[in-house]
Amino acid sequence: MFDKQNLRNMDLPFVVAVLLLLATSLFVLSTASYNLVKGQQYYYVELQSIWIISGIFLVIMVNRIDYQKLQNFSWYIYGFNILLLSAVFIFGSEAKGATRWIPIAPGIAIQPSEFAKIFIILSFADFLTKRQGKLNRFRDFIAPFLYVLLPMLLILKQPDLGTSLVFVAIFIGMMFIAGANIRKFCGLLLTGVTAVGMALWLHFSTNLPSWLKFAEGLPLPMKDYQLKRLTVFMNPASDSAGDGYNILQAMSAIGSGGFWGKGYRQGTQGQLSFLPEHHTDFIFAVFSEEFGFIGVSILLFFFVIFLLRGIYIAKHARDLYGLLIASGIITMISFHILVNVGMNSGIMPVTGIPLPFISYGGSAMWANMISIGLLLNINLRSRRLIFK
Repeated sequence: MFDKQNLRNMDLPFVVAVLLLLATSLFVLSTASYNLVKGQQYYYVELQSIWIISGIFLVIMVNRIDYQKLQNFSWYIYGFNILLLSAVFIFGSEAKGATRWIPIAPGIAIQPSEFAKIFIILSFADFLTKRQGKLNRFRDFIAPFLYVLLPMLLILKQPDLGTSLVFVAIFIGMMFIAGANIRKFCGLLLTGVTAVGMALWLHFSTNLPSWLKFAEGLPLPMKDYQLKRLTVFMNPASDSAGDGYNILQAMSAIGSGGFWGKGYRQGTQGQLSFLPEHHTDFIFAVFSEEFGFIGVSILLFFFVIFLLRGIYIAKHARDLYGLLIASGIITMISFHILVNVGMNSGIMPVTGIPLPFISYGGSAMWANMISIGLLLNINLRSRRLIFK
């Protein structure tokens, strides 16, 4: 358990922010999932409580290990990550057209891609630490890119586009912190974004100039339904009964919440199940409908405190390895919040990324709690160094 010195040195605002987010999760689930299981109104609340309690034990376990010792096992962590993601295609079960889960007991399954984000942060932090001061040329970016690309492709194959995009965010964030040449790295990123935008334009264009006719309908390594999900947010009304339905319902829920909200269990989009996946991907819309602008502001304030204290922990890490781990975690959580709130608001594609600590999900909760354990680990050991 935590000893007295650990408790004294613990970042109290950070811990309070985490506890408030976890309490909010149970509170929101008590309304968002109330009608999902007939006769068991608190089914998901009870399960989420189990994930949270067991997650707290994970926090304690992770905190007891000196994070610096993990650096000696970075290649083992990376190899285990690849094996775990590969095992999905051998032992995994299919649901909703995707193979993402590995059953471990009757009614219980884990989602390896959630833990893969933590594993890549731990191993990539060591990979970049050993390249400190050697990320100045375009060719210096190739090895780090390939390092992250392999597990990302395994996740994309499941398919899980949302989590693969999280890998992209982690890669970019950690490369900047590791000291990649900003001008060259930004130029490379801008080139990549431009190339993707051009490829999408060519794929969907039907009336190109004669000199570009050869590129019309450019084939992409994604199925049409996946591409449609990524682009329909720009005009969800164009497919209001199909891929645009979720976005329209989420926007309706958020807009109808107004300033004060409709009240606890007084929403319509969530309570009447007009809004799909309202206890996972679209739980933010349910919260917005019932608690309005005021409730959303409070929730986002909890997230802001969490992220600011996380940045503080990263800034005061005692070594580059700790700084990179903390930065990777903060980047991951920030990207999750940004994309989830964005897709609920209709300004970003629906990619299935959950809202951290709030959405229902065992694997996601455990992965987030391991992240908390790592941040507390880095924080406590940096303070021991300061006050030694």
